[in-house]
Parts: sequence; C-alpha cells; structure tokens
Amino acid sequence: MRLAALADAVLLPGFGGTAPPDWVRRRIAGGLGGVVLFARNCVSPAQLAELTGALRAERTDVLVATDEEGGDVTRLFAAVGSPVPSPYALGVADDVELTRSVAAALAARVAAAGIGWALAPVADINSAPDNPVIGVRSYGATPALVARHVAAAVRGIQSAGVAACAKHFPGHGDTTVDSHLGLATVGPDLAGALEPFRAAVAARVATVMTGHLLVPGYGDLPATLNPALVDGLLRAELGFEGVVVSDALEMGAIAGSVGVGEGAVLALLAGVDALCLGGDEAGEPIADAARDALVAAVRSGRLAEERLASAAGRVRALAGRFPGSLAALGLAAARRGLRSVGDVRLRSGAPVVVRLDPAPTIAVGRSAWGLDGLLPGATELVLGPDDPLPPLPAGRPLVVVARDATRVGWVGRAVAAVLAARPDAVVVEMGLPGPVPPARGWIATGGASAASARAAAELLLGTAP
Repeated sequence: MRLAALADAVLLPGFGGTAPPDWVRRRIAGGLGGVVLFARNCVSPAQLAELTGALRAERTDVLVATDEEGGDVTRLFAAVGSPVPSPYALGVADDVELTRSVAAALAARVAAAGIGWALAPVADINSAPDNPVIGVRSYGATPALVARHVAAAVRGIQSAGVAACAKHFPGHGDTTVDSHLGLATVGPDLAGALEPFRAAVAARVATVMTGHLLVPGYGDLPATLNPALVDGLLRAELGFEGVVVSDALEMGAIAGSVGVGEGAVLALLAGVDALCLGGDEAGEPIADAARDALVAAVRSGRLAEERLASAAGRVRALAGRFPGSLAALGLAAARRGLRSVGDVRLRSGAPVVVRLDPAPTIAVGRSAWGLDGLLPGATELVLGPDDPLPPLPAGRPLVVVARDATRVGWVGRAVAAVLAARPDAVVVEMGLPGPVPPARGWIATGGASAASARAAAELLLGTAP
C-alpha cells in the first residue's frame, strides 16, 4: 500500500463529468498527486468552483491543472470562447508587457476557479508552416520572438500565484506529425528550438512539460522517455530544477508504442516527475496501469524507490508553492504572517471563546471576523464596550479574541480583566499587535481576515502543517 500511494503521488489523471467521481476522491485522500481538468469538466464558474472545492475537501494540497493557454486552447471558457487572444496574436503585437499582463489576468481567473497549475505557455516555435498541432498556440516562428514572450507569460502567470508550464520540450514546432496520433521527429535546429525554454528557465518557470518527440542525435526514445534529454539536456545543460511533467501518456506516441505502463516507468527513469494521464474520460484504468507498472518496477529493482520518492517530493513541493485557489493561497500566506508566544495549544475539552467586538472604523466597515465555527464544540461570548464580563466557566479552555487591544481602551481593559481571572487563557490578537499580555499563550494574526482566523485556529488546535 505504501508503494502504491507513492506511485499515485506522481500521477495526474483526468476524469469525466462536472463533479469528481468516487475513485478520484478516494485516491486524492490517499495521496494522488493531482488531476487535469478539461473542457468537459468546466461548465460554469460556479460549477467549477464547486468541483475544485470538492477536490480540496479531500486534501487541501492536491494539484489541479488545466491547459488554459488563452486563445484557441481554453478549458475554462470553452463554452463561450476565450476572453484573450491567441499567443500568435500577442506575438504579432510584440509587446511583452501586454503579454505579461494578459497572462497575469488569465491566471488570476484560473486561480479564482481553484486551479493552481496552468499548463502554459507554449514554448514551441511554429517554424513548420504545416505543423498540425501548434499553429496559433505559438507566439511565432522565430526563436527570439517566442523566447521573449514565453518569459513574459511565465512571469505573468506566476505573479498570480499559479504555476506556469513551458511546453513541449525540446520543441514541437518543427514537426509535421501530431504526437497525439503518432511519434513526431523534430527538425534539425534544436539550438533555436531550445531558446524559449532557456528563457523560461531564466524566468524561473515552475514546471516544464516534455513532448513525445524524437530528436536526431539523442537515440531512439522520445523526449518524455529519454534521460539524455530530460536529465541531460533539460536539467544538466539548461539548469532546470523544477517539476518535469510529461505530456499525456495515453497519446498515440506513447500508448501506441511502449504502452502507458511502460511509458510511466521509462519517464520516471528519464527524470520526469509528474505523469499526465489526462485525456481519457475513463481515467481510472489508465491511472491503474501507470500505478501498477511503477510499483512492479520498484519491486523488481528496475526503478529505485528513492527515484520515485524524489519525484513525489517534487510534486508535493509544487503543490505547497502554488496552493491553487485564492482561499488556499490566502491561508498559506496567513500562516506565514502569524506570530505566537508561549503555549497556544488548547487543552482537552470544548473551549469558551470570548470575542471583544469594538465598533468598526469608517474605513474598515462592518464585516465578519473572529473564530466562530473554527473550534469544534466552542461556546462563543461576544462582548461590546458596555457589556460586563460574564462568569467564565471553570475547567474549559479559554480563548480571548481581541482586535486592537492596544488602540481601543476598553478592549485592552477587558483582556486584562479576563487574564486576571483566568491567566491560563490564550489571547488571539486580530488587530494591530502591541505588547504581549501575561497570558499562557498569545497569537497575533496581523488582521481579522477569514484566512488569518483559520490559521490561528490551526495553531490552537495543533493542526498547523
């Protein structure tokens, strides 16, 4: 079971329907690396938010990816058409700041949908006019043009908190075969084809996708399965240290030659970290084939368990860097903004929460705040400036939630009165922090947002990652 979970941790299957099926939920809870969403999964913003929320309800750090390139290749806007032009049109405009801005705005929509990984930009140079699969997905036909726009797109996407992915290494532009259908061979100008990938690496792209492409001079294995191209060219020569993800293994170039299971093993041996299995609606049998082949390869000694664990670690680290939704990103940021002193972990028993609620300023206005609903079994007492301090139940953990105790006089006095009666209380300051009060524990959240409240609750409950 441990090996199966480790193998699942590098897989990114697709599935059919507008809600996650049971097998996806079950495997996410057990450690599945992530999923890839297609147009079939994306009907409306509300439905998509519900879908990604359901995925994250199983495990908050699951990777959710989609091919949102803009222009012709869109998943979020397939029903209505993309709101942004194709990469080729942006290349014609040749304004890198425009490309960066468009990429950032599109990635913000991706993040708002609960998706943390955009499988874009396309770094291929469309140097073969009769290329059947790239076309307007590319920024253009010359290395320098494509390189500067790829770098701009990477910076724009990742500025929105979404992982970018330069694809399809080492370049799918100078081919006349669609690798979805067969095995393509790239043209002779590999140096030119690599220029956009070098630019993406220099822009600190988080991920690179391999293409199922034969490269003359690098043997008879396509790039996805070729250690000379992945560990050698991409990592050693170009210096890429992020996550290498395969193009979909059920594409004809792999499934029609070595098969999905053998492709999974060879890809890991080549240096690929994450295996995309996204295209087929019946995703579970494909995921099973890849997982079972990886487990068998480890057990036979063909694939080192350390290599599989390293790949799984890279995938998990990517999920940590790009949480994949505004809520997840906000919680990750809020955790880093917390400060605590003393023993803040709640002891056994249902807690009592005393929230001291000052009048809001005109600028802030009235909005929900506090720990209501975040501490199981808690009793919440809300006090205003004219309310007397009620009797505090003995034998139950006590949390005082304050906002600007240093600035608002009555709040500070109420905190002091509670601590005089119950010095074992924990104080959660959700405004501007001042001196640490004489409490058993003190948490300063740096604000009263819902994200900061959740982060504080994690500390109180001892569930913080």
